[in-house]
Amino acid sequence: MLLKDDPSSDEEVSVIPIVGMGGIGKTTLAQLAFNEDKVKGHFDLREWVYVSDDFDVSRITKTILQSVDPGTRDVNDLNLIQVNLKENFSGKKFLLVLDDVWNENCHEWDTLCMPMRAGAPGSKLIVTTCNEGVVAVTGTCPAYPLRELTYNNCLSLFTQQGLRTINLDAHPHLKEVGEEIVRRCKGLPLAAKALVGMLRNQLNRDAWENILTSKIWDLPENNVGIFMCRLT
Repeated sequence: MLLKDDPSSDEEVSVIPIVGMGGIGKTTLAQLAFNEDKVKGHFDLREWVYVSDDFDVSRITKTILQSVDPGTRDVNDLNLIQVNLKENFSGKKFLLVLDDVWNENCHEWDTLCMPMRAGAPGSKLIVTTCNEGVVAVTGTCPAYPLRELTYNNCLSLFTQQGLRTINLDAHPHLKEVGEEIVRRCKGLPLAAKALVGMLRNQLNRDAWENILTSKIWDLPENNVGIFMCRLT
């Protein structure tokens, strides 16, 4: 999707949304794509901005401009910032990642994208989001949805990160409790990695059972945001 040179029109910028629940790996996937050698060679400019829930158009635009042109003078006038950014993007094929976007305001999104329309055909934006509403507002390409890992893949991630092995067979005293911990991760790779980080080099069953009986699991169904905050 990134390497396809579909021409951008004057009316819109080519936007690829990566969507999925918190902890599913959206940022990790975007990083892998962003740092891929073929992708690096395909674009004249590559920039990354962490957005979160503070969708301040002036701040985001200024951050992009300072990343593209570190020598730019510090200004706070949105119009001037956008004029400068448009000049930097003009005729260049760029890749911009906006990580963790929550804002569904069409007007603010259109304002943010105005300078980007000066980019060369084939320029791309990647937007990572948990919010399907953001996909509806920003996406010009089909969204790339991320789903939970299968149980076996989640178990493999858990054991490789924590025990440097492909499964729990070499640690039969941990097998039952470890498999139950993985089941409770519900296929979220960040949850598996966070938990195994707490258990790394801990080979006694009591430590693993303490995690299994911990209050971190006492949460409403699907309340992934609070779950991830408790883990980190």
